Amino acid sequence: MARPTPELIYALRQTAQNLQHGAPYQWGHMGGCNCGNLAQQLTKLNKQQIHQYAMQRHGDWNEQAEDYCSTSEMPIDLLINEMLNAGLVLEDIKHLERLDDRQVLLRFPLEQRYLKHNVRQDVIAYMNAWADLLEEEFLEKITLPAMETFEMA
Repeated sequence: MARPTPELIYALRQTAQNLQHGAPYQWGHMGGCNCGNLAQQLTKLNKQQIHQYAMQRHGDWNEQAEDYCSTSEMPIDLLINEMLNAGLVLEDIKHLERLDDRQVLLRFPLEQRYLKHNVRQDVIAYMNAWADLLEEEFLEKITLPAMETFEMA
């Protein structure tokens, strides 16, 4: 599971909001699918650029994650590297494309856990639930220093 970083939590929420407000969504397009939309938010590249980078190597996001090489200079590997630097791990990319991370799905009532990977509203719900999960994990790790109180005489 991803490292809970403010950048990633914000990117998930913003991507969900963008999709809710009509951002282009096309599951079969590497720049306009689930991962493509999140990649747009994390990298500030547009969907055409992301698609162009991905087409320089074969496969969908699952295969791109499998073939990822941290020392490669291929544009898609540099893009994935940016996503990893924001807190993602390679497995997150695979899960996001299929909306099938068990920890995220457990946040939904049983009857709502069967999300369709290529349905905009399901992608929005998944991203929001994932952001909530990461935010909770992030907040659990924050400890504020104890404040001493001084009484006035």
